[in-house]
Amino acid sequence: MKIAAIKGFSDILPGEVETWQFVEEQAREVFARYNFSEIRIPIVEKTELFSRSLGETTDIVEKEMYTFADQDARDSLLTLRPEGTAGVVRAYVESEMYKIEPVRKLFYLGPMFRRERPQKGRLRQFYQIGAEVLGRSDPFADAELLLLLRDFFDLVKLDGADLELNSLGCVQCRPRYREELLAFLKQREKKLCGNCQRRLERNPLRALDCKEEECIRLTAEAPSILGFLCDACKTHFDTVQSQLRATRLDFKLNPRMVRGLDYYCRTAFEWTSSRLGSQNTVAAGGRYDGLVEELGGPVTPGVGFALGMERLVLLLGGKGAVATAGPALYMVLIGPAARAWAFPVAHQLRAGGLRVEIEGEEKSLKSQMRRADKLRARFALIVGDDELKNRKAILRDMDSKEQCEINLERIADEIMQRLSAED
Repeated sequence: MKIAAIKGFSDILPGEVETWQFVEEQAREVFARYNFSEIRIPIVEKTELFSRSLGETTDIVEKEMYTFADQDARDSLLTLRPEGTAGVVRAYVESEMYKIEPVRKLFYLGPMFRRERPQKGRLRQFYQIGAEVLGRSDPFADAELLLLLRDFFDLVKLDGADLELNSLGCVQCRPRYREELLAFLKQREKKLCGNCQRRLERNPLRALDCKEEECIRLTAEAPSILGFLCDACKTHFDTVQSQLRATRLDFKLNPRMVRGLDYYCRTAFEWTSSRLGSQNTVAAGGRYDGLVEELGGPVTPGVGFALGMERLVLLLGGKGAVATAGPALYMVLIGPAARAWAFPVAHQLRAGGLRVEIEGEEKSLKSQMRRADKLRARFALIVGDDELKNRKAILRDMDSKEQCEINLERIADEIMQRLSAED
């Protein structure tokens, strides 16, 4: 009986994984340029980490988390991480990184889990590349993250990604905006969708993020938060914009962007693509100056982003990826003596850095040559009884089809010399 993968959980197969590896390599390259360090956080965390950091009224906490009881402590709930920021901040606080160096620039790669309806570019197990800058409140940190993303998109040759920018204000100016928005929404409350009505009193800003067509229409004339920013938030946001203009990074303001998680403040941003349909966000993030304190650490500002790997790979369409590399050498072995000789030799060649393939079963010369061609081997080494006796073997160039004799003691040198000449 066949056992299929769970709905919303997908394999990444050879032929696809090379694009993923390419993206990850370019991400590591650009993070190194900006002096980020990698952090690896657990896949499972205590549920309260996400309920406290993300907010009780978020869709993630209310209906999307994979949560289960801890078998060692039945009264404790555990959750598969739905996003990375909370875990990174938890690790920052728990390890007291701030005592060693108050400013930390961290990045992560790995799977996240949300129980959403699977669709194109959105799975229940999905992968993210994310970054967090902790300990900097200045607007230059915000602008730097956006430039990092622009440089990354350039490296992977992503075309058509547009940056949208907004400010969510702070604890000083957002309450006044919240009151104005709530009064506006109250006049339309009965026509809003059930989710918006339920969350209206606790988090009216979420109505601006609703994807229901009627809610979008009803909130089209809603007051803009940009008209309510305090002087500090306005100066911060103006500086972010001026730095983006100075570095020729195009953007457009989107006052309706509110982000789906409660911990955001001030700068919020999304990189979107029209080629992704309704789920058009490639990367998103913003500032979260109160989150470290909320999770038990000292007052520490923060800003970060997360990027969806599946959506990015869809947009790239294989661009930048290379075909799965074949072995540098395929050993074609004729007779039991040749096979016995080849096993330790293949190990020595692999230990020396060569990618080598051999057959374990006895097969004809023709069959082995077909196999070498199918695996896209660069060279084939043909060894039989006569070759062992004379201490020479036939080396075949699988591209040019030319053949020559080489000494068995010089296999590695000959292959490496020929490969080096091609570079």
